[in-house]
Order: sequence, then structure tokens, then C-alpha cells
Amino acid sequence: MTAEAMVLPRIALVGNPNCGKTALFNLLTGSRQKVANYAGVTVERKEGRLRVPSGRELAVLDLPGAYSLNAASLDEAVTRDLIRGFYPGEAAPDLLVCVVDATNLRLHLRFALELRALGRPMLIALNMMDAARRRGIAIDVAALQRELGVPVVETVAVQRDGAKALLHHLEQDAVQPTLQTPLEGEALHAEVRRLLSVAVTMPRRTAEVDDALDRWLLHPVFGLVVLTVVMFLIFQAVYAWATPMMDGIEAATAWLGETVGAWVPDGPLRSLLVDGIIAGLGGVVVFLPQILVLFAFILALEESGYLPRAAFLLDRTMAVAGLSGRSFIPLLSSFACAVPGIMSTRSIQDPRDRLATILVAPLMTCSARLPVYALLIGAFVPQKDIGWFNQQGLVLFGLYVAGIVSALAVAWTMKLWRRDKSEHPLLMELPSYRIPHLRDVGIGLWERAMIFLKRVGGIILSLTILLWFLLSFPGAPEGATAPAIDYSFAGQIGQWMTAIFAPIGFNWQICIALIPGMAAREVVVSSLATVYALSAVGDEAAAQALSPIIQSQWTLATALSLLVWFIYAPQCVSTLATIRRETRSWNQTLFAAGYLFALAYLASLLTYQVAVALGAG
Repeated sequence: MTAEAMVLPRIALVGNPNCGKTALFNLLTGSRQKVANYAGVTVERKEGRLRVPSGRELAVLDLPGAYSLNAASLDEAVTRDLIRGFYPGEAAPDLLVCVVDATNLRLHLRFALELRALGRPMLIALNMMDAARRRGIAIDVAALQRELGVPVVETVAVQRDGAKALLHHLEQDAVQPTLQTPLEGEALHAEVRRLLSVAVTMPRRTAEVDDALDRWLLHPVFGLVVLTVVMFLIFQAVYAWATPMMDGIEAATAWLGETVGAWVPDGPLRSLLVDGIIAGLGGVVVFLPQILVLFAFILALEESGYLPRAAFLLDRTMAVAGLSGRSFIPLLSSFACAVPGIMSTRSIQDPRDRLATILVAPLMTCSARLPVYALLIGAFVPQKDIGWFNQQGLVLFGLYVAGIVSALAVAWTMKLWRRDKSEHPLLMELPSYRIPHLRDVGIGLWERAMIFLKRVGGIILSLTILLWFLLSFPGAPEGATAPAIDYSFAGQIGQWMTAIFAPIGFNWQICIALIPGMAAREVVVSSLATVYALSAVGDEAAAQALSPIIQSQWTLATALSLLVWFIYAPQCVSTLATIRRETRSWNQTLFAAGYLFALAYLASLLTYQVAVALGAG
């Protein structure tokens, strides 16, 4: 936080999840906001600037959603400590704006009463008043304000002038603290019931539309069918919609590389700029379309109120493997790319479940594995039909299934080993269904794009430059006839690695290809082409030329071993960098890399040795 922001009066928006708090924050601050992490934790902090009509500026904080000051998650602990003034490096807010859902006061007023007992300056924003009126809910704002002893204002966060009454109060700056006796347990519930009886007239507890939709969408059979269709569409969209944008980024990167290469003389500087920095940045930015498409769906589902219902449907199934229903969407999105999948684990409240999901997400079969799978399956698996199914397609499907089963098995094993054996049931509010607001989805996409580029880009770029150095130096001696990569540090490392990888059937060419393949799995195909001194340009051409060579020079056992290796091995710097950023722990990152490499080696060793014993060597 800047020194300038510290001197501004600070207003904190606080409330239950799904109260429209973030939508109100977006309405108040617009584009004048920034996103970071709270010191020492991965919980997002949003801070923006608000200029009231008089010209006075305020700093506005959007605190993580919380159901109670008795924190049950990391998000709630951060909110509790910050509003009490106990959070390191953060002063207590000058004013609390408790945002409550006007259609669900029975739940949200409990938290408002807890906040009131803190004795800090506070006002209550009755949000979603338009939805309350449509449902016939009548709220006597004056009576509620009198009974609570704090100002109460109406807001509609999705309307342009929906915060007019709130801005009026903020401009007056006349909210005084009120000290109230804390209420707990049954006394708290009794006070909520009293307030509802005095100030609220509600024709029914839930909306008819919500009840009608939930009868189908929460049905144990039909609800799962709908969820499967929704997830299938998301998966297809992430993979299909992002492809043209990714192709455009790759083309732009290639054009920039050619342009810079034409201006800079041949030598180490040109190689660093073109092969290291530009290619490295392109390798980072190329993931952005997938992230934006994925998060567009996730934000829309979250805004609509469907996402909590999906988690509810799958909670019991995921609990068997030691995960929660909230883990499903991050794992599913990892089929396209583990990077956005790991980033989307922020919706998981339980830190244990979130960490377990992060650690198993790389086992999902991402799209970057497909070029390698296609090369090996095309070279070694005959293209024939088995009944109604294609044999090569069955092998590919088996690789996907192996990744899913392995992820669930690893999560189950982690559950057995963790010290805390207590069960944390999934407790969440099922909010009313709403139409997603384009402004909030757009701001959310912008935030996530900046988070990805700023937090992940630096590490990936640094490691990509390091890989470039290993592949480029020292150069081939004068008169050398072998590919230059043979004389590089990477080539020498590949030769040393042969002793380790010989038991799983890898030759020195494969070992060399695995090194640049750490930047991205699909690079292995073009790296193998380089190793075998092919002149083909591009992955597709390289694969076509490689196929007959590896078919003649590799054994089936080696090919099967390499296929199994790519099910498990963390051949992706981007994924490891994202794990580091999301966990803020090198220990967890090294553990993830270590166990995945160990699984890859053991599974490949078993596959190779069994294949050789059966005569495939």
C-alpha cells in the first residue's frame, strides 16, 4: 500500500459471500482499483479509490467474504483480524460498510450484529433491493435503522445510480461508533428473528423461480446430467474458443522475433532477445486466452448463483478422495491447462482442500500433452478398429483416465497422511439465481489477466532465459558436424542423465529433449526433431518426419515408457511457477515437483520392464 493511500480515510466493505459486495465495490471504484495479496497469505485484497460528489477521496477495501467473526477459513481470519485492527501492517478501517442481501436478511443480519458489537463506526447497505421488491419483500428501513442503532441505506449494485444513498452518507462523514452487547448462540438468532418481525414482511422465504430451478438442478440424477453438460461446454470452449487467439499470439510472437532478428546482428544478443526473451514472453502470454475464457465462464456461473450448487452436488463424491465439491471445477479446467486450474482454486475455502487440489491438478491431462501423445500413438499404435472404437482413440482415452484415477489416488493418500483428521463439511449459502452483470465479469477478467501476467510472468521468463542459456552455450566447436545442442550444457546434461534414465528405456536424445520440454511439454516434439538433425520446421512437420525415425530406432517399450512419463512428470515450468505463486512456498513447490517426478519414474520403470519382459523391448 502506498503512503498516499494510507492517509486517505479507509472504508471497508464487509459481508457474507454472495451479498453483492464486490459488485458494489466495482460500482464505487470502477477502474480505479488494484488487486494484490495480503501480506503473508494468498488471499486477494482489493483496494480502490472513490471520489464522492464533493471531490473528497476515500480508499475503499473489498474484504474477503465471511459468515462470522469466528473464523473457519483463511479468508474469514483475514477479514476478522483486519477490521479489528490486528492484521500486521494494516490499520483498522475508519468505517465498516456491512453489505447485506435484502432478500436473505435471516442469514446476513447475524453477521451484521456481530460487527455492530465491535463498537466501530458502521453503516449497513441493504443491497439487491430491486430483487427484494420483485419478490414482494417489504423492508421498513427506518424501523430497521432504529432497532439496530446504525445507519441503514438502500443500494442496488448493478444499477448506475444504485449507490446514491450510500454516497450521501459517506460524504457527510457523520457515522459514530455504537457499542452494543455481543450476542452469541441462541440469543443472536433470537435477535435476528425479532428484527425480522419488526422491520420485514416476507411473503415466502425463497423465490418461486429459485425453488423451481433447484428442483431440477439439485436433483441427484438430473442435476448431475446438467452439470456434466455445462462442464463439457466449458471444456470445449476453453479448448476451442481460445485456439484462434492463441494462434494469433503465437503468430505475433513469431513476427516480433523475426522483426527483432532482422535488426540485431547474429550473435548471443540476438539469440537472447529472440529465442530467450521474446519467445519466453510469448510462452507466457499464450496461456492468457485460455485463462480469460475459463474465468469468463467461472465468473458468470458464480454471478448466476450456479457455482455453489455445482459444488454442493459433487461434495460427497469428492470427499471420498479427500477433496471437496469446490475442487471439481479447478480440476476439470486443468484438462485445458493446469495454470488457470490452479489459479481457480482460490474459490476453495478450506486451506487443506485447496492445497490438495493444487498438488493434484498437474495430473490432469492438459492440452500440451497432446502433441507428444499424438506422435507416439501414431508411430506405435496400429490404426484399426476394435468393435465400434478406434484403437488409437482408446489408447488416448486410457491416458486421460489414468491421469484422473491417479489424481484421485494421490488426493486420497494425502488425506491419510495429513495430521488433521477432522472433517470440514462443505457449508455454503445457496444464493438466489441472478443474471450475470457484464461490468462485473469484465472487471473480474481484467483483474485475473493482470494477476496472471504480473505474478507468473516474471518467474516463467527468468526460467525460460535460463533454459535458453543451457541450450545455447557453449557453442559448437569449429568444424563440428553434430547438432549444436550436443555441445551445449543441456546436451552434456542429457548425456549424464542417460545413466539415470536407461532403466526406463530413455536414450540420450530423449533426455536432451526433456530439458527444453520443461518450458512447455509440446516443445519436446520440436526438440526431438532438433536432436535428430531434422530440417522440418514446426511441430506438425517435425512430427511427420519424426514418426518413421522413432518407429525404426525406438522400441515399443521405450515409447510406452515415454507415454507413461508424460502422464505424471511435471514437464511445465509454468505449472511449477503457478504453484509457487499460489502457495507462496518453495517447500510445497519442490514437494509437488518431487512426488510427480517420482511417480513418473516409477510408473515408467514398471511399464518399460514389463514391456521388455513381454517381448516389446
